[in-house]
This record gives sequence, C-alpha cells and structure tokens, in this order.
Amino acid sequence: MRERTKLLILLAVFGVAYFLPIETPRVQGAFIEGLFLLKDYARQHVLLCLVPAFFIAGAIGQFVSQGAVMRYLGAKAKKPVAYGVASVSGTILAVCSCTVLPLFAGIYKRGAGLGPAIAFLYSGPAINVLAIILTARVLGVQIGLARAAGAVAFAFVVGLVMAALFRKEEAARQVNGPDPFAYAGEEGGRAPWQDAAFLATMVGILVFANWGAPNEAVGVFAMVHRIHWRLTLALLAALFWMMWKWYRREELTAWVDSTWLFAKQITPLLFGGILVSGWLMGRPGLDSGLIPSSWVATAVGGNGWGANILSSVAGAFMYFATLTEVPILQTLLGAGMGQGPALTLLLAGPALSLPSVLVINSYLGPRKTIAYISLVVVMATVTGWLFGLITG
Repeated sequence: MRERTKLLILLAVFGVAYFLPIETPRVQGAFIEGLFLLKDYARQHVLLCLVPAFFIAGAIGQFVSQGAVMRYLGAKAKKPVAYGVASVSGTILAVCSCTVLPLFAGIYKRGAGLGPAIAFLYSGPAINVLAIILTARVLGVQIGLARAAGAVAFAFVVGLVMAALFRKEEAARQVNGPDPFAYAGEEGGRAPWQDAAFLATMVGILVFANWGAPNEAVGVFAMVHRIHWRLTLALLAALFWMMWKWYRREELTAWVDSTWLFAKQITPLLFGGILVSGWLMGRPGLDSGLIPSSWVATAVGGNGWGANILSSVAGAFMYFATLTEVPILQTLLGAGMGQGPALTLLLAGPALSLPSVLVINSYLGPRKTIAYISLVVVMATVTGWLFGLITG
C-alpha cells in the first residue's frame, strides 16, 4: 500500500471520528442495533444453521473425493449436469446468504468449477422452496412465480457468465489443482454410497432443524413442521451410528480439523459484516439504523430505473435471515414500493449481503467478487424493471 493511500485512509478515519454526530439519538441507537442484530444472528442462526454448515463443508473436504466433485461440478463437466446439480443442491437448503458460504467454500476448494460453484452460491438462499411459496401466498402469485423463474435463471446465467469472464484463470486453476487448501482424506475402505449417505444425513439435519412454521394451509410443509424435531433427532442418531460404524478415529479428527479451518476463516468476517449491516440498516422491520427506512420506501416507489437500481444495491448489502424478506417487503409495498423494485429486492437481497460479500472476497478475491455482485445487481435491476412494466 502506497504511503499516499495510507494518508488518505488516515484522514478519512479522522474525518469520520471528528464529524460523527454521536450525540444524536439515531446514531446512538444505530450502534446498539448493530449489537442487537449480531445477538439475533448468534441466537437464531449459529447453532442450528452455521455450525451444521461448517461440519458439512468439512466433510466435503475430508470425505468427498476430488474426482466426484470434478465429475459433476468441475469445469470440464457437462454444463447441463454441472449447473443442474449446483442449482438442485441449492434448492433443498433453506439457508440464508451467510449459511451457504461454508458449503460454497467446501465445493470450490475441492475443485468445483467457478461457474457451478457460483450457481450453487446463488441458488442456496435464492431458490428456497419455502420462501417462494411464502412469497406467492403473502405478496401474490405473480411476484411468487416471477421470483421462482428469475432465481432459477439467475443461478444458471450468473454461473455461466462468471465462468466465461474468468475462463483463463479457471483453466490454470484446474491444471494446477484445487488450491493448496485441498484435503487428502482417505476413503478408509468405504463404498461411495456410504460417504454420500453421511453427507445427506447432515444436510437433512440442517434442513429439518431449521424448518420454519408455515401457514396452516400449506399442506405437506405444515405436516413436516409438526414432526421436524423428531426427524432431526432421528437423523442425528443415524449420523452418530455412521460415525461409530464407518469411520476411523483419525478420520473423524481430520474432519473436525477441516471444519475448524472453515469456521475460523469465515466467522470473524461474517460477524463483522453483520455488525456493520446492523449499524447501517438496523434490524429487519425496524426503523433503527443510520439509514431511515422511510428514505428507502420513498426512493423505491414506482418503477423507474432509479428505484430498481436502489432496490437492487440496497438488497445486495442488507442482511436478510431466511424468510424475513417477505414480511419486510409486505411492509415496504404497503408504504408505496413498486412491484418492480419489490421483485428486484427479492432477487438480489436473499442471495447477497454485506457479511457474505466479505467472506466471498476472501475466497475469490476482489475482481471475481465485484463481478459477481455486479452481475446480480444488474440482472436483478433489469428483471425488476421488466416485471414492473408487465404488471404496471
């Protein structure tokens, strides 16, 4: 870093410290809101979402063969197979943009191509069956169907464009192997289906432990919710049985070590991003951040380009816990938000957030991260604008 750059950063920090209106109630409240959001995340998402995701990521690195990843998700895999597997895998995970990060890191570091890995990264939080159904019921069938179609298309298009933009770097990465971060776990004489069953069981625990309570009328989803803890405990018992019967002690130790490696890399960035997000926007549904929610509601009325761009950019940096985007949008629509900007926020918001951007940057670097954010923002903006024209 040049000395001039260091001086500019120092002056900027001094300026913020000197002019920060700390005496105003909104600024004082915003700092507390950041801590409240961090506390809410720790209570609602770490134990049941993030911790299982870390263990799944560690298991991918330790027990899934590189050959299997390369066969289905590698850069040389057939595109319909690679992107289809990536999108379907994301669909079954009712996770937020932060919980999907360890899983993305696991398959990317294990050798998945950039395109399929990005498709999985987007599809995990965006193509959420429960969220799409809730969107259709609360916000209307039109916007629910538009969200479903747009999210599926985005997963494919964003992945394909990212792979094309960085094809030379990806070719070099595939030749040199999947990064020094790779794991060298042995199969221990197990059949491939046993490792697959082990991973599937952990995914089932993640899904059922976080199964939200839907509207009473949502048939099978309500039925599953009534027994979701029993399903979770049954899968947990099956997991411990597999660990006892199928895996050696040293393999399990290596799995815990790889899980810890993901946890210590991702958690500090994630928590720091959530804290800043809380300072800026406050907790979802509360007008408590540095940026008043009334400004947002006023700015995203109608279906102009400005409203859609602002909605997309705001969504890309706001943090939405799983399913919370629907009641938030219901409030914003009631305050005058246009249908186009609403869809824009649904397509950009759940898939991105400030915390997830910080973690993605640590794995992909600034160029790929900026490209990914830009693609999501631009595509969400254009799609929302077109939807506003059709429904307006």
